[in-house]
Amino acid sequence: MSSLLREALPAATLVVAIDPGKVVNRVWLASGESGLIGEPVSLPTLREGVDELERLVARSGVVGAPLIAVEATGSLHRAWTAELERRFPGRVRVLAPSETQAARAQLGARRFKSDDRDCAALVWLARQGLGRLPDDPALEALLGVVRHRRQLVAELKVLRQRLHDQLNRLCPGISAPAGHGRTLALLQPSGRAVLACAVAFAGRAPSVRSLLARTPGRLTRANAEYWAKRWRDCLAPPSDAELRAQRLGLDLQRLDALLAALASADEQLRVQLAQTPGQVLTSLPGVATVRAAAFAAHSLPIERFPTSERLYSATGLAPASHQSATISRRGGISRQGLPDHRDALMAIAWGLSLASPAFRERATEYRARGFAPIQIRVALARHACRLCHTLLRTQQPYDEERYRQARRRGR
Repeated sequence: MSSLLREALPAATLVVAIDPGKVVNRVWLASGESGLIGEPVSLPTLREGVDELERLVARSGVVGAPLIAVEATGSLHRAWTAELERRFPGRVRVLAPSETQAARAQLGARRFKSDDRDCAALVWLARQGLGRLPDDPALEALLGVVRHRRQLVAELKVLRQRLHDQLNRLCPGISAPAGHGRTLALLQPSGRAVLACAVAFAGRAPSVRSLLARTPGRLTRANAEYWAKRWRDCLAPPSDAELRAQRLGLDLQRLDALLAALASADEQLRVQLAQTPGQVLTSLPGVATVRAAAFAAHSLPIERFPTSERLYSATGLAPASHQSATISRRGGISRQGLPDHRDALMAIAWGLSLASPAFRERATEYRARGFAPIQIRVALARHACRLCHTLLRTQQPYDEERYRQARRRGR
């Protein structure tokens, strides 16, 4: 479990500082008594690099287990961190790049970045007992699935736009936007039937029977008759309709593969979330597995955030503030932290505003005070963050009546 460590190390402790890279990692070995041990080395990120590091630690002459400080650079550090934690259990510490930058400033090298200066900063931080333990493997797995699913959703959005564009070029006017007739939902049975017929007949209008035969789900006859009639009223297909139909068919295969990948990711989310404390968030009304997993992946372990305000600030929704002497200004939301974390909290607030009576009442109050819709969601997100922080900390499922009582007490 991740936690902040503030105990200074004994001078005799060997500190191994690692600045990760894509191909090689820069490594320093140092102790308070001997200073830098040997020359800094660059070790490959493969297994032979970890084996060589283990030999360097054994030859260092320092008695006792080393403390290994690793800079958390994107995902470059994860493989080595996991392997080093396996070989040196409980002796790996992870530090953020912002911490090493602040340390370089203390060492007088803030504007002069290099791998060796970063390693020196890591040694300086580790000597003071700073850093956190690596995340639990279950949390790492959950975060990987959450990020993968987010990428799939972004790809699906782009693919749907491309399908609409291709369909309108092949059958001009059939995929009308909202306000210009009934919209065509490409992921619904009617949309899939229209796309399949566009590929099969190269843009020519199909019969009602053809639409019904190619639908992957339930399509009423009235709905099929509507789209058949609308198709007949469209202009003629372009001269290269056959080529366009082939390209559309290939994109339809991509759509099927993407939907299958999304279904697989949802199942993986369900399994991984059940192995973490974030499962308790699914007890919130309007918050199912996807929303709970997205927020839990970026919030756990909850011990990183002693208070709900710290967690709310980490999402970037807290107002930016500037204080100096007698000057005190507050601006819009700070937008610090990860956008994924912020979006996950906003999604939870949206679900609660639809399904929770207490949050619906709050939304009504804010609306009566003249809040804009986005302001209402941000205000609800603050309350949702406090609620999620409490659930993750206590592991008690959500209870509407208990929440109302806490609200009446002003909490």
